[in-house]
Amino acid sequence: MSHVEKEKKKLLNRLKRLKGQIEALERAIEEDRECARVLQQATSCRGALDGFIAEVIEDHIREHMIDPGTSRDDPRTVAAEELVEIVHAYLT
Repeated sequence: MSHVEKEKKKLLNRLKRLKGQIEALERAIEEDRECARVLQQATSCRGALDGFIAEVIEDHIREHMIDPGTSRDDPRTVAAEELVEIVHAYLT
């Protein structure tokens, strides 16, 4: 996963934010917060994890499916970029 090395700092920052959200969820449970608050925090965690997954998938597509030497008009490049948009739309 050499492409992850390029994005390592950004990905680690995302995970640190996610960790903070998980810890807040844990505190909400420990403090017997209302169900609506717990669910809101849980969906925030899910959104953050989906964003992380989308970022890794998008980086993977751009690194392994798009040849850096090809034109942006190349059919495979266009298809790969469309796939990135689809992933982004469904996970973020």
